[in-house]
Amino acid sequence: MVVTRFAPSPTGRLHVGNIRTALHNWLWARRNGGRFLLRIDDTDAERSEERYVDAIRADLAWLGLTPDAEVRQSERFALYGERFDALVAAGRVYPAYETAQELDLKRKILLGRGLPPVYDRAALSLTDVDRAKLEADGIRPHWRFRLDHDTPLAWDDLVRGPQRFEAATMSDPVVRRADGSWLYMLPSAIDDIDMGVTHVVRGEDHVSNTALQVQMFEAMGVTPPAFAHAALLTGAEGKLSKRLGSLGVDHFRDAGIEPAAVVSLLSRIGTSDPVEPFADPAPLIEGVDFARFGRAPARFDEAELAQVNARIVHQLGHDAVADRLPAGMGESEWLAVRPNLTRVAEAADWWRVIEGPIMGDIADADRAYLAQAAVEAEAIDWAADPWHALTARLKATTGRTGKALFLPLRRALTGLDHGPDMATLLPLIGRDRAIARLSA
Repeated sequence: MVVTRFAPSPTGRLHVGNIRTALHNWLWARRNGGRFLLRIDDTDAERSEERYVDAIRADLAWLGLTPDAEVRQSERFALYGERFDALVAAGRVYPAYETAQELDLKRKILLGRGLPPVYDRAALSLTDVDRAKLEADGIRPHWRFRLDHDTPLAWDDLVRGPQRFEAATMSDPVVRRADGSWLYMLPSAIDDIDMGVTHVVRGEDHVSNTALQVQMFEAMGVTPPAFAHAALLTGAEGKLSKRLGSLGVDHFRDAGIEPAAVVSLLSRIGTSDPVEPFADPAPLIEGVDFARFGRAPARFDEAELAQVNARIVHQLGHDAVADRLPAGMGESEWLAVRPNLTRVAEAADWWRVIEGPIMGDIADADRAYLAQAAVEAEAIDWAADPWHALTARLKATTGRTGKALFLPLRRALTGLDHGPDMATLLPLIGRDRAIARLSA
């Protein structure tokens, strides 16, 4: 069974890049009849906050990305300890005693010589006596995973194709701090094994992490999962934007954006498939294919999102929006105004047009014409098609046609120069209100 996971750290709110990663994992699991898991990466006790855990759950729920299960890293320390001890015993994890200042100095020396700042593995040269003396002096070690320099770090990425790194060009990653707390790399790999994750789907900024984790999986006797690294998002201006880090569910909700619009856009940008508005995600699930993901950065444009949102709103039935409409606004009113909306909240503006009162900007030259319209409105049959009946009588009695015929009527009846089809809107305004507005 295909198993994917979304693994945010609860140190802040989800932003649009996080949402896209969660969406890719959810789509792939649903496409393959698998499971989508939420893993809260809360090993950093100082920075993790419960309010952000709640916010992550709420954001995923708003988007419709319901996980099949949830786990928390803070509840899995015993498992990490077991795997860690086994790797130490096997010689794949070793203690290192350099201070942060010493490591920084080593990096500066290497960079000054034009060399890559790769850790020199000095800790592997320490004897038992050396380590005992350091610990007697109160120096506690941090722990590094020892890369096998004879084995390339390679995998066939579902998006990027064949990937290969030489282990000797990379530092042995620190997996545990001197205070015993965990860094990201090893617990993540342990969790993926324990949770049965088959596909790790994330952004291309994790490619170097994957290179290191490939050997961690192998050191624990497990075949690594499949990896898919999607290109990162850029702003509308075509470059990485700090603003993308501030755009999240709260922003979209406050802007009147529908969850389906966010899902529709983020599912398709960065792929060879066109962005289309799907109120139901079924076509997006059916069509997701990592082979169709591009290598170029994916361009996120709020203007495009707004356009997609309008097209989503035009598909929504009354039942889907009833709890967000003004009291008294029924299905017929919703269907009448829906084609003119870009956001559901705008329906309230059209409800005010229907209910009134209306203040139209009426030219003096049209006042006699509107008075005649009020007379004709009293004479027509309102049970059939009052708009076409009214305009037909006015055309015959006044000789007006085109804009001169229609625009003054629209202004008097709605206070606006444009809007829903008047044949649909006029019956909702009703006979008495219409005659009163024309007479006024």
